[in-house]
Amino acid sequence: MATKMKQAEVRGKRVFVRVDFNVPMDESLRVTDETRIRAALPTIRYLRENGAKIILASHLGRPKGGFEAKFSLAPAAAALGRLIGAPVTMAPDCVGAETTALAAGLQPGEVLLLENLRFHPEEEKNDPAFARQLAALADIYVNDAFGSAHRAHASTEGITAFLPAYAGFLLEKELTFLGGALNAPERPFAAILGGAKVKDKIAVVDNLLGKVDTLIIGGGMAYTFLKAQGYAVGRSLLDEERLDFAARVLKQGAERNVQILLPVDVVAAGAIAADAPRRVVSVRDIGPEEMGLDIGPETIALFAAAVRAARTILWNGPMGVFEIDAFAAGTNAIARELANCAGVTIVGGGDSAAAVEKAGLSDKMTHVSTGGGAALEFLEGKTLPGVAALEREAGR
Repeated sequence: MATKMKQAEVRGKRVFVRVDFNVPMDESLRVTDETRIRAALPTIRYLRENGAKIILASHLGRPKGGFEAKFSLAPAAAALGRLIGAPVTMAPDCVGAETTALAAGLQPGEVLLLENLRFHPEEEKNDPAFARQLAALADIYVNDAFGSAHRAHASTEGITAFLPAYAGFLLEKELTFLGGALNAPERPFAAILGGAKVKDKIAVVDNLLGKVDTLIIGGGMAYTFLKAQGYAVGRSLLDEERLDFAARVLKQGAERNVQILLPVDVVAAGAIAADAPRRVVSVRDIGPEEMGLDIGPETIALFAAAVRAARTILWNGPMGVFEIDAFAAGTNAIARELANCAGVTIVGGGDSAAAVEKAGLSDKMTHVSTGGGAALEFLEGKTLPGVAALEREAGR
């Protein structure tokens, strides 16, 4: 288990905090969604209140190894300053003489945000010399970037070789809720999987099959499972190469007494467009030129009943093309069911988190993960390099 930040003596110390400020911006370079910045506030506020000198570091986008204005973290610094009600100094780089001087000059409670780590290719290469340069800025390292914990980069893995390393509040929360769901859930335990591609969820399905009581499958991936049962799915999203996998999952579910729920009706249309004519049909009656683009009302009722019966619910992946309102009803209905559920409700990042945020229900969930790819890999049962590095440090 990673050592918790509260166990560190931070007063008067320079604390290097790896955050995830990989936030969307508009054409005028203003932050359009502050969710990830807000998620880091508990750690930042704790450090400020306890007299730490705070050095924040993050990546943003995929720059090509040098400074690009559109990938500067300066807008994130402005947003953070407004949220904490205090100035946030923006460093010109993440390493170098000027940045070193700014870090050395910090007073207790002050905040410095380093420029985009990925302006240096050494970050993604996990270059030891670069990691040492980052470590030289501080006395203590805190990882609070669960969304980047699945990457073995200099700022998530390499730096832990040079500094005492701790888990921030957000990372700790992610591991508590996601780990708790996988290892010690209150039962019945239901998992809802959606999204477009079966191949993206193969390892998740395999890992969850041995842990859940109910597995609910919706979204685009459901049509491969329906096809494996012999249904015609028209032009719905279909992964021909994973039909055998789908059939195996259905067989294993029956053998393990896991209830597997698939759509019984869908919203079908001939095109993915808001103005496309659409109809609700049984999964037996999807036309040859139609695509299933959302779950139907009978399926919503079926899935909702399973959610209400569960004490732990994990949701990863929307039920349809939720970005278009005409095909968002299923996803929104599932979000509302989770919001009203008396059990532990965990939304596993990515599109699911975006759907819950869009529905205005994030604060009704027990936990909404900030890590898309990281959450998926964690649910697959993989060891995340950023977490493993903290656990190694704790074991020394």
